[in-house]
Amino acid sequence: MQEGENRKVSLGYLLVVLATAGWGTSGLFITFVRQRTEISPLALAFWRDLSTFLCLFVAVAVIKPALLRVRRRDLPWLVALGAFSIGAFHVLWNYTVQINGVAIATVVQEAAPAFVAIVAWLALREPLTRIKVFAILVAFAGCVLVARLDLLAQAKITPLGIAVGLGSAFFYGMFSIFGKQVTSRYSQWTVLLYAFGFATLVLFPLQFLSPGTWPLLTPARGWFIGLILLPTIISFAIYTVGLRWLSASVAAIVATSEVVFASIYAYLLLGERLDILQWVGAILVIGGVVALSLSRSTEAATPATAEANA
Repeated sequence: MQEGENRKVSLGYLLVVLATAGWGTSGLFITFVRQRTEISPLALAFWRDLSTFLCLFVAVAVIKPALLRVRRRDLPWLVALGAFSIGAFHVLWNYTVQINGVAIATVVQEAAPAFVAIVAWLALREPLTRIKVFAILVAFAGCVLVARLDLLAQAKITPLGIAVGLGSAFFYGMFSIFGKQVTSRYSQWTVLLYAFGFATLVLFPLQFLSPGTWPLLTPARGWFIGLILLPTIISFAIYTVGLRWLSASVAAIVATSEVVFASIYAYLLLGERLDILQWVGAILVIGGVVALSLSRSTEAATPATAEANA
């Protein structure tokens, strides 16, 4: 029995790392889309969420319509997952990049595991162990180095910028908290279908402030389809499954490896250079994740119930 649980936990780690590898391509796809069409970050976020919802709805309705059904008592969690962890996060993330710049935004975003660990400790009774605190601190230090110290030193930090950045990190981290409430009872496709549906509703009113053409109707359509498939549908689905076997706080800490993948992709595909400190930062992030994975006392794995239809 213990061996089986350990296997599931190991699978959870693998799936979350794979998901973050996919999420790391998001910046590439967004860059290529915005290079080929004039679209605001808010409009792109809306069309991304709406297109993802439509793809999932059509696929589920045709292949397995039974997955469309959810219990009324679970709707608040699904609403929170979509409205806050995806919809509000996308809005705040766009603004924190605009106000703070990419370097500061990336560093502040890495406060998410700390928020998750504290909320999970208070609300879900997940243990806040020394190895978790160590992993969070080491991963955060690594992210600071990856974001480049010279850019951080040049940045103009304001109270508004920090507030918006922390809000973005908080809502980003809450995907693990809210998702943990439903991943064991529903298929990943059901969870994501409702999450992106509610996210679309949150973002829709904002389109009157910054309208934009659906990227499928522009020369950027190929890159936009890639954005929908790899870092959105596939990566979120993989992460949602991995969340079944890991505690929310552990999953959030492991997800910090996204910054490493994003930096490597930028180095390989966009020609961005990585200096020695950035490589040290990447090693620190990986070290924090590895240290966490070696401590089985932190997982508190939750197996999927018979109601889940993966």
